[in-house]
Amino acid sequence: MRIVIAGGHGQIALRLERLLAARGDEVAGIIRKAEQGDDLRAAGAEPVVLDLESASVEEVAERLRGADAAVFAAGAGPGSGTARKDTVDRGAAVLFADAAVRAGVRRFVVVSSMGADPDHQGDGIFDVYLRAKGEADAYVQGLDSLDWTILRPGALTDDAGTGLARLEARTGRGPVPRDDVAAVLTELLDTPATSGLTLELISGSAPVAVAVKAVAGN
Repeated sequence: MRIVIAGGHGQIALRLERLLAARGDEVAGIIRKAEQGDDLRAAGAEPVVLDLESASVEEVAERLRGADAAVFAAGAGPGSGTARKDTVDRGAAVLFADAAVRAGVRRFVVVSSMGADPDHQGDGIFDVYLRAKGEADAYVQGLDSLDWTILRPGALTDDAGTGLARLEARTGRGPVPRDDVAAVLTELLDTPATSGLTLELISGSAPVAVAVKAVAGN
């Protein structure tokens, strides 16, 4: 498969790129800064320099044409203010989805956040973040032209992956290593029967492949 990942230099994205490249997929990662390119190449991915905060839908669609799947894994990051929660966590996700529709890429996977909700209340940075992610998720969920899956991980850690997960519509809160998030994303890309599902993910006891097959109804 050819897979294009928005937010290609993110911690989850780099792990996902390594997994996909190692099994022979063609992977491209969209990044804002050219100097991030070496890290993507080391992960086995092709760096594509494009700023999703200023690019047009057509510019993004051009990078997506010919892809079998697209993954939105971009984020403004913990040090960003409320303005970039809107332009990246919401705006860039909407742009990337619209570009996928224009490019004819149906399979679309979103890395969201547990607690994402367009109606989330509060004015704190994290409140704004959860609202922005929720608004982006709701937009994607309304696009019939995409075979979307939305993944909402719990508290992300840098612990070594266990290969075990709990993946359900509602899991309750809990931690999950970024390694395992990347592993679940890989399985989701291979499991189109998960299209139309919004899933929460925390560490659990089921092997990742088994957890994904279970929610897919297999």
